[in-house]
Formats: sequence, C-alpha cells, structure tokens
Amino acid sequence: MNSNLSPRAKTDGLGRLAAAAAMALGLIVFGAGCETTKSPDFAKLDLPKPVGSDVQTLQEGDTLKVSFPGAPSLNTTQVIRRDGRITLPGLGEIKATGITAHDLEKEIIRQFGAELQTKEVTVEVISSGLRIYVVGAVLHPGKIVSERPLTALEAIMEAGGFDLAKANMKAVRITRRESDRTEHFKLNLKQVLSGDHPDSFQLKQSDIVYVPERFQWF
Repeated sequence: MNSNLSPRAKTDGLGRLAAAAAMALGLIVFGAGCETTKSPDFAKLDLPKPVGSDVQTLQEGDTLKVSFPGAPSLNTTQVIRRDGRITLPGLGEIKATGITAHDLEKEIIRQFGAELQTKEVTVEVISSGLRIYVVGAVLHPGKIVSERPLTALEAIMEAGGFDLAKANMKAVRITRRESDRTEHFKLNLKQVLSGDHPDSFQLKQSDIVYVPERFQWF
C-alpha cells in the first residue's frame, strides 16, 4: 500500500478488501449449500450398438417369423419373451436373444435338426420391441421394453413413476441417438400431469429419458 496515503484512506482501503473477502467467502458457502443435478452416466447403460438391419442382434420383445420350407406345419410367429426364449411348436424352446436371425437359424438346425426331414429354416424379424432407458429420479430406473409406442410420460410410469421426493418434473430430458448425431429434448411433464399440455412426445428406439433431481437446500 502507498505510504503517502492518510491513515483514514488506509483504513478505508483495508475495509474494502475485507468486504470483498467476505463476499467471496459467502459465495463459496452458498455454492456448497445446494446440491447440483448430476447427468446420468450413459456409459454405464447397456445400450445396443448401432448395426445394419442384416446383422441386427435379437432382443426381448422382437417378433420373429420362423419358417420351415420342408415342414410348413411347423411355421410359427413368436415374440421373444423376457427370459430371452421362444417356443417352436412341435420342437421345443430355444434361446433367441444376443444373436442374429441368421445365427438363430443355424442354432435351430443344430438343436432340432434330427427331428427335421429337411434341414432348412428361415428366421425373419417382423417387428422390433421398443427399448427405452429411464434413469434419474424414478422408482425403478432401467430398461423398458414395450410392444407398443410409448410417450415420455408413459415410459416413466412403466419405470414405477416419479420419485416425488426428488424428481424435477419440469426439466425431464430426452437423449436420442441418430445415425450421425445426438439430439436432446427438454420436457415439462408437470404441465402434462396438470392437464395444461397433451402427452404427445413419442419416444423412439433406444431413447434415454432422464428425470433430474430438484435442488435441495441445506
């Protein structure tokens, strides 16, 4: 500090420095006193990798048409169950998830070939179950598999509903992965629940629905 300043000026300068320090300390305490909302760790989610339709990995909820050219009476259409299996009438059960349709054809022949006069089978994916990931302040976060279209609010209800003690229903976020980009949407579902807006946001395959937590003061 300049030694030519008067004692009063020195006192005023020290007072301003003390006030600035107190203000900075107050901001630090203020920031520590509120809980920030954490984004979901998408890397830990079991997301399907984007692949071509010819090598699509079968998952629960997929509808398959299984045809036996040498034995048409065995032809069947099956939905892959939650246990990952399908039932082939007249033959038995077989695990279908985690492999491609072509691999399933080979597995059917391997397991049931002795019962087939013609070792020929074709597996066709008729429709794919809608797989949605719901994370954050819901009662049962995780993967949702649906055989019908879902809105964001319906997916949250399938996940047990909002955790009412924590959920920020005004800032629900949707993350959507397209082939060459990632899109983000923000929804105010509290307005939907109150009837002010329709529940019209339709989800797409592998969408991530994230319900953030409200700020909490201590």
